[in-house]
Parts: sequence; C-alpha cells; structure tokens
Amino acid sequence: MFTIDDLADRLGGYLPQDEIRQVRRAFYYAEQAHDGQRRRSGEPYVTHPLAVANILANMHMDHQSLMAAMLHDVIEDTGIDKEALAEQFGKPVAELVDGVSKLTQITFEDKAVAQAENFQKMVLAMSRDIRVIIVKLADRLHNMRTLGALRPDKKRRIARETLEIYARIASRLGINTIRVELEDLSFQALYPMRAERIKRAVSSARGHRRSAIRQVQSSLQSSLDDEGLNGTVIGRQKHLLSIYKKMRYQRKPFAEIMDVFGFRILTEDVDSCYRILGVVHNLYKPVPGRFKDYIAIPKANGYQSLHTTLFGRGGMPIEVQIRTREMEAMANNGIAAHWLYKAGQTQHPIAQGSHARARAWVKGLLEMQRHAGDSLEFIEHVKNDLFPDDIYVFTPKGDIMELPQGATVIDFAYSVHTDIGNSCIACRIDRRLAPLSTRLESGQTLEIITAPGGRPNLGWLNFVVTAKARSAIRHALKHQQHTEAVQLGRRLLNKALAEFETSLEELPAGPVETLLDELSLKHLDALLESIGMGTRVTYMMARRLVDLHRGELPQRTVGPASQKPIVISGAEGMVIKFARCCHPLPGDPVIGHLSAGKGIVVHRTECRNLSELKNDPDKLFALEWSQDIEEEDFPVALRLEVESRRGLVAELAALVTSAGANIERIDIEERDARLATVNLTLAVRDRVHLARIIKRLRNLANIGRINRLGT
Repeated sequence: MFTIDDLADRLGGYLPQDEIRQVRRAFYYAEQAHDGQRRRSGEPYVTHPLAVANILANMHMDHQSLMAAMLHDVIEDTGIDKEALAEQFGKPVAELVDGVSKLTQITFEDKAVAQAENFQKMVLAMSRDIRVIIVKLADRLHNMRTLGALRPDKKRRIARETLEIYARIASRLGINTIRVELEDLSFQALYPMRAERIKRAVSSARGHRRSAIRQVQSSLQSSLDDEGLNGTVIGRQKHLLSIYKKMRYQRKPFAEIMDVFGFRILTEDVDSCYRILGVVHNLYKPVPGRFKDYIAIPKANGYQSLHTTLFGRGGMPIEVQIRTREMEAMANNGIAAHWLYKAGQTQHPIAQGSHARARAWVKGLLEMQRHAGDSLEFIEHVKNDLFPDDIYVFTPKGDIMELPQGATVIDFAYSVHTDIGNSCIACRIDRRLAPLSTRLESGQTLEIITAPGGRPNLGWLNFVVTAKARSAIRHALKHQQHTEAVQLGRRLLNKALAEFETSLEELPAGPVETLLDELSLKHLDALLESIGMGTRVTYMMARRLVDLHRGELPQRTVGPASQKPIVISGAEGMVIKFARCCHPLPGDPVIGHLSAGKGIVVHRTECRNLSELKNDPDKLFALEWSQDIEEEDFPVALRLEVESRRGLVAELAALVTSAGANIERIDIEERDARLATVNLTLAVRDRVHLARIIKRLRNLANIGRINRLGT
C-alpha cells in the first residue's frame, strides 16, 4: 500500500525538504479530518487524496498543488471551512481546495444543473489559479481508476462526464498522459464488452506483427546512425478509444487499423527534427498530403511535432512522429510542464508558451460565461469549444490564427475580437470577396470588413461553430432586442398616454417609481421592454400612470392624438416583425398587433387573421409606412394558374430576375394533364415593384389568373 513516506521519497527528487514537510503536514491534517470515513471500496478515505497527490508528483507539480490534493475533499466532506484551511496552510492552498470543491450548500433540480453550476464555479477558480484544473484532473483520474465499487448507472454517468469534459480539457491543456488514460477508462466503463474485445485483439495482433515492427524500427534506426544523427526510434501504442473511433466513424475493420505501424523518433534539437525527416523520406516514400508541421505552427495546447505517413514494404502505411525530448515532455505533461521546468529552476520558453495559451483559453471561457444565459448554456458552449481538430489561417499582417475544423468567416472575426465580429459586414479571402458563411481552409489569408452600423444577424447562428462566436452573437442579439424593445415600448406608451393628453416626459418621477414598485421592477427600461415585447398591455400601464399622477380615474380622449399611427420603416429590427400570413409590403395599408414575446407583428388591413385579433382592441395599433423606406426586400406570395409546358420555370425565373426581384421559393402543383398551379414567393421592394412584376407576368403566354396570397 502506497504511504506518505513513499511519496516523500519521490518528492525528494525535485522539492526542498521544508516544502516536503508542508506536504506531510497537509496529509496528517487530511487524515485527521477524514477520520472514520471510508471509500466505497472499504479503504480509508485518505488513500484517495494521497493517490491524487502521487499523480501530481509524477508531473513534478509544486508543493502547494500537492497540499491542495491532500486537502481537496476536506471542505466538501468534513466540517472544516475555507477560512480554517487558509489559517493553517495559507490563502493560495485554501483557494485551490475551494476551487476543486463542489457546491454542496445548494440543492439543484437535477444532475445536469448541478454539473453545470459546479463547472462554472471551477472556471472562476481557474481564472485566478490555473493549478485548480490540474488538481481536478488528477482527482478525476484516480476516481476513474477506482470506479469498480460504484453502481453501473453511476459508473456510466461519471464516465460520460469525464469523456465529454475532463478528457477534452486534458487534451486542450496538452496533458496527453492523463487524456489517454481518462479516455480509455471512460470507454471501458461505458462499453466494457467492446473494450475487452478490442484489448484482446490488440494483444493478439501485436504478437503476430512483432517481427515486422522490429524490422521497420531497425531500418529507421540504422538510417539515422549512418547519417550521424542523434535520434531514438520507439514504437507508438494506439489506445483503445482511438481504435474504436476509427472503426466506428471511419468504417474501417480492425485489421486495417492495426496494419498501420506507428513510430516516434526523439532527438535533441529542432534542426535535427527536420534533418531526420529528410532521412526518413529518403528511406520510405511519403504519402502525398499527409505531412503536418506542428513545430512551425504548434497546436493550441502547445503540442509540437512533425507528422508524416510513409509507404512501407508492400504498401504498408508507416506513421512517424519526430520531435525533441522537450517536445515529448510537453506532449505528455502539457501545461504541467510549466511547473516541471520551474522545479528544475529553469523556465523553458515552450513551458512558458503553454502556460500563456492556457491562461488565454481560460480568459475566453470567462468571456463565454459572461455572455451565456445560464450555466447549462455555458457548459454546452464549453463542450463545443473542446473539439480538437484545427485549421490555421492568417490575418492580413501575417499573424496565425487557429480555428476548429469547419470554422467560418464569422468564427474568424469573433476570434480576432468580439467587436470585430459584431460589426462585420463583409470579408476578403485571399483578396477576393467571399460570403460570411464560407468554410475556411488552412493557409488562407482573411481580411474582415467592418462598418459602424454593422450588427450580428440571427442567421449567423445556423453556421458558426466556435463557442465564442455563438455566445457573443446570442449576447449581442439579446442586447439588440432589449434596446429595440425599450425604444418600441417608449413609443407605444407615449401613444397611449397621448389619449390622456400627456406623455412620459411630462409625467413627474413619483408616479413612475410607484408603478415600478407595484410591478416589482427595478428601472423604467424593464417596464418599457415588457411593453415593447407585448407582455404588458400598454393602455393599462398608461391608465395606471395617469391615475397615480392625477389621483382620479382619467378619461380617454378621442381626438387626433389617439388616432395618430405609429410610423414604420421596415428596419426596426427584432421587435417589429412582418406577418407571414399576409406578407405586407411598403405601400400596403397596414395594422399592428402586439404579440407577447414578439413585439409588434405587422399585418395588411385585409388580412383574414385580423378578424380573430380584433377581439383584443387594446393590442391593435394603427401603422403607416415612413416616407424613407430602407433599401431592403420584402417577401410576397403569389399564386398563378398556368398551362403546363416545358421550360416554364426557367421562363418565370428570367422574367422575375429581369424585373429586379428574386425568387425565394417556387412550387408547382399539377391540376391535370394540361393545367398547373404555381406558388411563388418573391422578394420585392414595395407594392409598386410588385405591381410591375404582375403586369409582366400577365404578358406571358398561357398565364391565367394571378392572385396575391394572404387576403
């Protein structure tokens, strides 16, 4: 059984004796705090924190991290609080322990909410000290190693959470040794039979291929020795989940995956890496398009290596990774190498860069957290942000930006800066204009064109892939909707107050504050927003304000003020929408209906649906079109009765395009062998533009009746 003395002996290799004594003191404190507590396996509880500290010792973590590992369950599972720990071991250790501890004082509705809230708490702690996540990963790794004593359903829940979040975080931070073990342990807990079969098959295949592997390894090593290059060739193991994923998602049989031989070549410096690459390519022919240079352009987690795939004897694929020994340490320990090198009293640039990238990532998480509506939305953003496949693009100044596979122009704009994304209106890719939804490819140079009046579009959410872009767009749309709803609410309330011969600006502050108190609202904008979004009846709010001001029941006027319509221009944004049932156009007589949660919905006055809405007159508003309509297209639906003939759709499309309109949708229904009905949805500027198009359509041969739908 592993003891504190065993750990102290290991720590003696890189920590001074006074720091080791502090780690011992933390262990004895935890042992006393957890006295009488046992794990599900029956072992004393303190064996768990000791094992977590041992995992951190493998990564050469500092003494404060090791002390936090010893004490990480004290706040959560005993009566000792954070203040007591700070008094005993100092504030940094207490902060680390608190960051890893779950929120035990709050009762959550379900496990998903609890998971999201706890993760959100941990992110805040990570922003103050990145070591929080390293201690948490070590804690989760030991829990996964000892899952056997739990119920099957709990095993699966913890394994799924580990796979979706913690293994991905380990990958994002470059801690490959922990990532691989977390993935394999999760896979074995979720699919025990599949894992066992793959494990047996791997063992069997390895035995059959031993001589072939030795032969390739020997030829690679001999070539390096002949050229006088200092390099060590080692075999590379595939782990269980990697094999399973390739079998499942790439639809490859097990034999095909195991036919790929993997080797790693470790050397002393970067120059030797590229020279070894030349030797390897001279020995075996490289597979075109399969070379990747992660030394020149490292991955987001700091990983550096040269990757190449070669044709071996008989066409057998050989995958080779070439890196320095320091890069190997970084690949295995990731951000933990920051402390590994620190312990050796040197701070290596690779480790510094990894630490800086990790802090930048956590800063991005905090920005997402501010924009997210709640903890569940935030954790979904985080999961989306943790996918590893990346592409590399360039800014006009030549800076490299890393984005996930499938990222678009909008994702790039938001990765540069949130304000750039919010005001983005166009883009040049390799100096050519391109749509904002364009999927990016490695090596492209992007220039974002912005405008002061630019703002996010709801449609962007259909194609962006990065969590930062998605959360920033949602946040901006919420803010935009709030602003527009407040403006509309003010217009509606002033229109209703005009019926009592007053306005919001003329009313004193007293009645407004009294009404806000009655409605439990903190400020006037909240009232105006609820009016603009249709969740409060405008006339009732106006009547109550006037009543509070005058102290008597007010009388409505029926003069010109009450008849004055609201002017619309078609560019009000998210709180004025155009009804799909009747497709109103500039120039049409229109009326507005205040719909809860949507704002004002604009209908044509002859719309059939208005007969139902007239039962609620307080929610109907007279509208009129502005003299200055924004340059934009409005949809309109037509139904044409035509004689069926070949080339009809092409003829209609040419006519509509020549008239300066667009066809958004076209459906043809065969009525009989001779006649057909064509349903057209066009994008036009206004009622006059539509009239010109209908006039042209009537001049086509064999066109019968033309009806505008929605009346």
